[in-house]
Parts: sequence; structure tokens; C-alpha cells
Amino acid sequence: MRSETRTYRTGGDEVVLDLTRDAADFVSGGGDGLLQVFVPHATAGIAIIETGAGSDDDLLAALGDLLPADDRWRHRHGSPGHGRSHVMPAIVPPHCTVPVLGGRLALGTWQSICLVDLNVDNARREVRWSFLEG
Repeated sequence: MRSETRTYRTGGDEVVLDLTRDAADFVSGGGDGLLQVFVPHATAGIAIIETGAGSDDDLLAALGDLLPADDRWRHRHGSPGHGRSHVMPAIVPPHCTVPVLGGRLALGTWQSICLVDLNVDNARREVRWSFLEG
């Protein structure tokens, strides 16, 4: 298995950050196998969604409806509503697996691999890329 960790800056706003190009670069030149994408943070997730046509904004809006940034959360350190960021990975998991065929991601036409981050208190995120060839 080949594996590496990359750092991403997500800034001070909620974000859906498209990682597809980095994923494609990571598996390029490999054979068939599986790409595992994992974010080792308690407040971030990985989603496979369409981007650029509004779906990324729709995802943030839906998460805002499901997990409002208010004072209902028992986990209260950080910015208001920070506790919701700790619940989000139960909805948007911290990982995904993508088939790789001939060194290319086998994603659907409109699918992108995205980092989802509601935590405005942590602008630096690590993502682990692991390619299991086989």
C-alpha cells in the first residue's frame, strides 16, 4: 500500500473543498486498486458529490438546517455552535473509498471527492491518501 498525508487550508468559513484533482494525481500511474481517503479530525468529513453547480452550497445549507450553529450543543468550546462540528462526521463520514482502474479514478461523470469542514476554528486539515493496488 502506498500512503501519504497532505495538508489543506480551509480558512475561517464553512467549506466543501474539492480534492478530486489531488486524488487523481495521487493514483496516476498506478494500476487497478482502491483509493482510501481519510481525514483524521473529529470535526471534518469526506463526501462524494457534484461540485460547481450549487450542490456544494446545498450540502452546507442542508447541514446548517440539520446541525444549526447555536447554543443547543453540550460540546461548547470554540465558536458558537462548535459542538455541531463534532456531530457532523456521523452524517458526512471522515472517509471514502473509490475504485481505481488503470491508474484513473472510477468516479461517475459528475462526482467529486470533497473535504467537508464546518469547523471555522481550525483552518488547517490533514487528509490521508492511501492506494491499495491489486
